[in-house]
Amino acid sequence: MRLIPTIAAFCTAASMSAASPEFWAFEWPNTDFENTSVENWVEIMSGGPPKDGIPALDNPEFIAVADKPDLLPREPVITLEIAGETPRAYPIRYLTWHEIVNDVVGDIPVAVTFCPLCNSGITFDRRIEQGTLSFGVSGKLRNSDMVMFDRETESWWQQAIGEAIVGDLTGTELESLPSWMESWSSFAERNPDGLVMAQPAFRRQYGANPYVRYDSSNRPFLYSGEMPPHDVPALSRVVRVGDAAWPLTRLSEAGELTEAGVTFTWQEGQASALDAARIGAGKEVGNVRVRDAAGNDLPHDVMFAFAFHAFWPEGAWMLGQ
Repeated sequence: MRLIPTIAAFCTAASMSAASPEFWAFEWPNTDFENTSVENWVEIMSGGPPKDGIPALDNPEFIAVADKPDLLPREPVITLEIAGETPRAYPIRYLTWHEIVNDVVGDIPVAVTFCPLCNSGITFDRRIEQGTLSFGVSGKLRNSDMVMFDRETESWWQQAIGEAIVGDLTGTELESLPSWMESWSSFAERNPDGLVMAQPAFRRQYGANPYVRYDSSNRPFLYSGEMPPHDVPALSRVVRVGDAAWPLTRLSEAGELTEAGVTFTWQEGQASALDAARIGAGKEVGNVRVRDAAGNDLPHDVMFAFAFHAFWPEGAWMLGQ
């Protein structure tokens, strides 16, 4: 795997050894490390950048699809379609470098998140019982997955499961909203009057992939946990719905599949964000929609198999055998 120097420098600076709460307290004086669901601190390590070293975005600007933004047709975006609101696309070319977008759609404050090392793209409602949160990138990883933090209490949150794992809010869960990853052309054709997030005002190599050929690797990066069962390749993609995972290869072969009350449709046209040097030129992974029996979009995640096994070790593998 070749990394673009900017990210490689971060990862070289990161020690492969895990730190401890005593060490982290200097950087996180407002975080209550005594309150945690983490049983083994060795699971958490530095990903390289410090707190806010990967800057989350707040209140992004948008442009109209009709203004033809400079995105390649197969380039992936995270789509958020909320009833009564104009559909929005959040390009992975920006989320690769920022990982979290704090936005408000209608009256719903949302966090659109993407963890490149797990290929995990999930949208959360930022409201909890105690109020509305805003999120940043901690620079920490657990099972190779991004650990977010809320700016209000500086609790740590596991992105893949949407749950606070350290701090005052430990055990609090965020509501996942239906969103999905699809190609820019798919979003634009379906939503000619839609909106797409504008390029952020940062100096980044937007459109470049810092993790070239990552999803062709044999082992995950910064991960020491178990590999998936059933001979499922660690960096193969699975579609997670709740605590069950369907291999993307199975869905692509079927085209359409209904199982366990869930209907999947797969169409070609989306590039992998973790393959070629340019995100829009990556190998084919296809567009997946996930709906219930009534045709409503369901919250789901297209993630790497190792990450599913790490966070749902007792989860169901829907292999069709």
